[in-house]
Amino acid sequence: MPVIAADLHLGPARMGVLLSAFFWSYALMQVPIGWLSDRYNVRWLYAGCFALWSVTSGLTGFAASLGVMIVLRVLLGIGESTYLPGGMKMVSVLFSPKDRGLASGLVNCGTRAGLAVGAPVIAAVVVALGWKNSFFLLGFTSLLWLAPWLIAFPRRASSVTHASGKGNWKFSKVGRNLLGMSLAHIGYGYYFYLMVTWLPSYLVKARHLSLQEAGAYAVIPYLTFTLGEPLGGWIADRLVAAGRDEIFSRKAIITVSYLTSVMLIPAGLVVKTTPAIVLLGAASLVGLSTANIFALVQRITRDDEVGFSIGVLNLAGNLSGVIAPLATGLIVEQTGSYFPAFVVAVVVLIAAIPVYWLMVKGRNHV
Repeated sequence: MPVIAADLHLGPARMGVLLSAFFWSYALMQVPIGWLSDRYNVRWLYAGCFALWSVTSGLTGFAASLGVMIVLRVLLGIGESTYLPGGMKMVSVLFSPKDRGLASGLVNCGTRAGLAVGAPVIAAVVVALGWKNSFFLLGFTSLLWLAPWLIAFPRRASSVTHASGKGNWKFSKVGRNLLGMSLAHIGYGYYFYLMVTWLPSYLVKARHLSLQEAGAYAVIPYLTFTLGEPLGGWIADRLVAAGRDEIFSRKAIITVSYLTSVMLIPAGLVVKTTPAIVLLGAASLVGLSTANIFALVQRITRDDEVGFSIGVLNLAGNLSGVIAPLATGLIVEQTGSYFPAFVVAVVVLIAAIPVYWLMVKGRNHV
C-alpha cells in the first residue's frame, strides 16, 4: 500500500477508501454466498469463486488509477466471499462439534499464514519488480491451486453438501444467539481489519522502516495470529473433551484472547521499534478467539444452515471491514498519529465481550 499510494498520489483518506472498497462487495455477498453454500455443491461453487478471485488479483497489476483499483477490489470481494461460508460449511459436514474448534482454526489460519509468509515475500517482490508485477505473480499463479482442490475434495462431503440444501431447505430465524454472535463480531472485525489493512503502512510511515523491513517485522503479529487460531480452538476442544460445557469453554477463550488486545495501546506509544513489534505480537493473541467464534456458530445452527449463519456472522464482521480502514485513514489524517486509531480498535473489541455472555446462552439445535 505505501508504494501504491505513492504511485497513485493517494493521501491517508483516499488510501482508506481503497482499502475499504474490497469489503463493500465482500460484506454484501456473505449471506447470498452462505445460502448458496448450503444449497449447492461447494466443490464447484468454491472453485468458480476462487478463479474469479485469482484472476481479479492478477488483473489488478494493470490498474493505473484509483477508480480502476476500486472496481477490481470490488470484484475481488465477490470472488473471495465464498471463503468463510464455504470453508465452515465443509468443517460442519466433516467434523463433530467437539472437534470443530481445531478444524475451524486450521482452515482459517491459512489466511493468517498467507499474511505472515506474504508480508516479507511480497515486499521483496515489490522492491525487486514493482507492485504491478507482484499482483501478476500472486494472482495468476494462484490458479494452480484449482487442480489439487478438484482432485482432493472429499467425495462424501460433495454429496452431503449438495444434498443438504435441497427439498425443505429454509432460512432459520436469526435468533438471539446468532444475533449476539453477529453483534460481537463487529468488534472483532474492526480490530482485525485495522491490523490487516493498516499495519504495513504504520510500520513504514510511523516507524520509518523500509518496505522490506516492514514486511519482515509484520511476520511476528501475523504469525501469532496464524498459530493462535488452531491453538485456541484446540484448547477449547480439550476442555470440552474433559467434560466442560462447550458454550462456556469457547466464550471463556474468546474473552481472554480479546483482553490481550490492550497490548496494542502501548505498542503505539513506545519509541523503539523492537518492543513495539513484541507488543504487536502480544496484541495478536486475539487470534486465539477466531476458531471458537466459528465453532460456536456451527454449534448453535442447524446443519443445513451453517453456510447461511456464517454468512450472517461474516456480514456483521465485515461491516467493520468497510468502516475500520475509512475511520483509521480519517483519524490518521486529522491527528497525524496512529495511536488514537489503535485505542479506538481496542475499545470496540473489548466492548464485544459482554455481548457474548449476555446474548449467547445456549444452542438452538443439536
